[in-house]
Amino acid sequence: MDDSARRKALAAALLARAPAWQEARERARRLAHTRTDDIADAARLADDYRLLAHDLARARELMPASRTREYLENTYAQIHAALHQGAQHLGSAAHRLLREDLPAAMRWLLPYLWWTTLIFVLAALAGYLLVERYPDLIALVAGPDMIASVERGKLWTDGLLNIVPSSVLSVQILANNIVVSLFAYCLGFLFGLGTLYILGLNGLMLGAVFAFVGQHGLAGELFRFIVAHGCVELSVMCLSGAAGAAVGDALVRPGGAGRMESFRAAAMRSGVVLLACALLLVGAGLIEGFVSPNPRFALGARVAIGVGYWLLMVLLLSGRLFGPRALRGV
Repeated sequence: MDDSARRKALAAALLARAPAWQEARERARRLAHTRTDDIADAARLADDYRLLAHDLARARELMPASRTREYLENTYAQIHAALHQGAQHLGSAAHRLLREDLPAAMRWLLPYLWWTTLIFVLAALAGYLLVERYPDLIALVAGPDMIASVERGKLWTDGLLNIVPSSVLSVQILANNIVVSLFAYCLGFLFGLGTLYILGLNGLMLGAVFAFVGQHGLAGELFRFIVAHGCVELSVMCLSGAAGAAVGDALVRPGGAGRMESFRAAAMRSGVVLLACALLLVGAGLIEGFVSPNPRFALGARVAIGVGYWLLMVLLLSGRLFGPRALRGV
């Protein structure tokens, strides 16, 4: 038997153990949330741990880029947590979530994040070039009031604080941003096609608006308005789209664990990232309500706030904000 046939036979034998993995996963989930006096049940969890460690090593060798390997890593981590958990406190659980679970989920999402960011950038470039070449197309993405304001030489954001107080504006912006992010995430469930739509549409609109205001000498003013909050806000949109695309990909390519189980595992891992996105949007909403429309903030201060908050986001998502343990692999 040649090496290729041997590897296929070993992979098939490994996939045949999927029912045992699912049973181990259910046992770990049950014991992680309830206490038991059944010593045999706890001993079986220890056996599951050894089984998963062996099968995960084989999956990394035979199927390194497969859903099966991702599923085994996730299950192995759950069993490890169930075996080594101590007395649970809300603070320690949140700390572990941000220090370990979130960075692991980000490493898993990284390939999807590259693609979603590329889609957004290309769509923004396309929108810019289209409106630059055909200015009348701005009517497809902007309302008459906005167009009229720009043609008069004023951004539609001018005097915003004279109409709506900063506190009320922040709440409205926060609600809108969370809805858009959830929309980008949930549309990804449509086998990833919804992510392409929502990111493409928002990128197209951003590029088109920048081209239009640039034609009237207001591109600098628009940049001044969005730089403080936009760095994180646009990044969160791409992150939400990546999380949705990952769940959609789990439906398209479920692997040996089955479509429902792959969907559930992907939704749980991406949900951690979505929670971080919601926290980041709180800060972005405050900046957009109190800093962006306020003319007293100079451009340098706005850039410093925008870049500084974006770096804080990177530290949070990578786990470096909470110590070096987050850098370890599963």
